[in-house]
Amino acid sequence: MRDYGFLPADVRAFIADSEAALPPDATQFSIAEQRALYDRMCQLFDAPIPPGVACTDRSIAGVACREYTPARAQASVTVVYFHGGGFVVGGLESHHAICADLAAATALRLIAVDYRLSPEHLHPAAYDDAKAVAMAVAAEGPVVLAGDSAGGALAAAVAAHVPGIRGQVLIYPGLGGDRNLPSYQRHPNAPMLSRDDVLFYAGIRFAPGDTGSFGDPTAMPLAATEFGHLPPTAIFTAACDPLASDGVEYAARLAEAGVPVDLTEEPGLVHGYLRARHRAESARGSFARIAAALAAMARASQTG
Repeated sequence: MRDYGFLPADVRAFIADSEAALPPDATQFSIAEQRALYDRMCQLFDAPIPPGVACTDRSIAGVACREYTPARAQASVTVVYFHGGGFVVGGLESHHAICADLAAATALRLIAVDYRLSPEHLHPAAYDDAKAVAMAVAAEGPVVLAGDSAGGALAAAVAAHVPGIRGQVLIYPGLGGDRNLPSYQRHPNAPMLSRDDVLFYAGIRFAPGDTGSFGDPTAMPLAATEFGHLPPTAIFTAACDPLASDGVEYAARLAEAGVPVDLTEEPGLVHGYLRARHRAESARGSFARIAAALAAMARASQTG
């Protein structure tokens, strides 16, 4: 973990355990191997489902989803959650415990979306699935979107193209920022996600030679030219993450357009820290702040 010895000991232990299960060079493996290793890594950090949270698998708009309902839901608002994984790995199982914890912490119904993955399903397949689910759920009542990493990009893209979304919470999102932005230069070899990893995941979403999609806001939300119609937004970035500047740049665009936005950079944390919420004090604190942001948006949706 070169140059990252300054991180808190509990974060360094989380990184070591993660990299033992999912090697830093995993993008060199086959897609099937990457998915198996990623799922195994996620299982290492799973926690029991909080008491009172019911989980039901269902299809929404033809997309496989998992619904989490806390015993005492406090609002009619639904959180629609998009998992991370570079649009290549992850699914309902990889983020099962995270979603259950969020439902419990917010007392909100949460729907996790099992969108199609690359490279079998190139852009806009994941976006189309995410949008279809968000639209279907929004037709039933108020919706707040949330997602981590690639899921943060999906949330931002959907929020820009589905009217009536009440808010969005983006967790260390990859939004298609310029690779010369400060965090890409400062943390090109960060643990958990390197600049080369970002480039790999960005490229695998598109057909060979398809350069046009890199300017498509449904793939890269920072490529948009209009931001004023977006809902209130909370962004959480990890200080030691090449993607951190994406969140900073996106927050600046929203603020310039008059959109209420709150940006939190979490010091001493790395990409993927949601999995460390039961292992590292700083990740535990950030998880609580993320849950509070979701709950606050739900309350605002009911009174606004």
